[in-house]
Amino acid sequence: MEETNPELEAFRRQWREEVSAKVGNSKSTESTKAPRKPPPIPRSSTSKTLQEHEDHVEPQAFPGLDEPRRRESVVVESSKSSKEPQSALEHYEKAVERENQGNLGDSLNLYRKAFRMDHKVDQKYKSKHFPPSAFTSKPSNPNPSNASPTIPSSAHHSLDGPPQSLKELIAGFSGLSIEPAPPVIEGTPPPPCPIAELPNEIMVSVLTEVAVLDVASFVRVAQVCKSLAYIVLTEEQIWKRICVGSEFGFGAMHYQWQREVLGGLLNEDPLVFQNDSDSEEPTVPILLPDKEVITETLLDAYSSSWQQMFRNRPRIRFNGCYISTVNYIRPGQASANQVTWNSPVHIVTYYRYLRFFRDGTVISLVSTDEPADVVHHLTKELQDTHREGGALHLPSVVMKNSLRGRWRLSTILDNPEASLKDSEGDLFVETEGANARYMYRMKLALRSAGKGARNNKLVWQGFWNYNLLTDDTGVFTLRNDKAFFFSRVKSYGMGS
Repeated sequence: MEETNPELEAFRRQWREEVSAKVGNSKSTESTKAPRKPPPIPRSSTSKTLQEHEDHVEPQAFPGLDEPRRRESVVVESSKSSKEPQSALEHYEKAVERENQGNLGDSLNLYRKAFRMDHKVDQKYKSKHFPPSAFTSKPSNPNPSNASPTIPSSAHHSLDGPPQSLKELIAGFSGLSIEPAPPVIEGTPPPPCPIAELPNEIMVSVLTEVAVLDVASFVRVAQVCKSLAYIVLTEEQIWKRICVGSEFGFGAMHYQWQREVLGGLLNEDPLVFQNDSDSEEPTVPILLPDKEVITETLLDAYSSSWQQMFRNRPRIRFNGCYISTVNYIRPGQASANQVTWNSPVHIVTYYRYLRFFRDGTVISLVSTDEPADVVHHLTKELQDTHREGGALHLPSVVMKNSLRGRWRLSTILDNPEASLKDSEGDLFVETEGANARYMYRMKLALRSAGKGARNNKLVWQGFWNYNLLTDDTGVFTLRNDKAFFFSRVKSYGMGS
């Protein structure tokens, strides 16, 4: 047998006693005391340890706060859902609730029921849930008189009364001058501005030349600065030159026939003969006054403003053409080889074109071709090229059906009972007919269409055919014909 070591045996016996004592103490402590909480995580632990610990920790619950509310909300919702709406307001509130939940079908039905019961239920809902007291009211006096003028408050930034009219606004630009451009770099002299140093007389002369070349460009000069806007809108000298001149004004208008129907010069002087059928006296020729005299006479009728006369007095425009788009439905015929329930219809579309020239002639054309394919060919040169069916291979072959004619505006002799101003506004057009025996006569009225445009519309007054051999007149019905509208064509320039 092995010899025992007395020291080793003593150590073992002592170790066993200590272990048995510790086990006994732990059992007695667990039976008498509540379990301890786990020790807190030391701050010296790494972020990785914290992340692993958080992944395994269940979320904390607060039964004393959260659970009763959830139960209460469930009870309220169940009670609300069980309670059916009775009044119109309850139906409306229920509809709003359904709409917020996304049930649009149910909300729509509830809205309908609510409005059937009360057509003002939306106002009741607004007064109940959005009363006026819930919103802050604006101060009744935005500019109190007792406020100190030195305080930079919004009370002193009130409106300066009603808005100014255009005339008052332009009058405020009278004393202004053209301001040069600011310097590119602070402290350096500004760039030169020669136009700001021009006298007013030279500036008016320059703008007059601009207006004669293009009135639209002259008017756009007003967008440069207030000083130029004042000159454009108030300088009557420039507007008189526009009105009296033949570029865009009434110097190019014709109030008597200047040409024959086929475009040739008249053999006699343009006299107007007044004939009274009841008297046996011979006809008396009447020579109308000069166009400038008529224009000067009508100035008072347009508030003594040349600008108002140019805008409102009837005139023909030569830098484009007038187009009438005609649409109508024509019934068709059903097929004889098959049975159909419906009868076909045809939608017919065609266009009427009128281009006026400064010499008193006009080109009239009726075609099914669209304006983009026609307007650039409405010239006298192409009309002569395609006379009698010539040059059929050219793109301008549509001009073979064009008609030559002449035009003039109405005068006081056409409307003796009207004033000199009201007698103007009618347009007379005479063109050649389908053959040499006939001639077509049109009577149109100059009107305006749109907010700012003037003299851009021709309204039908009558359409006749005249037999040159029998001296008979027939009337064309205007059941489908529509008004003419002006279209600017850049290739025409200022119009020939």
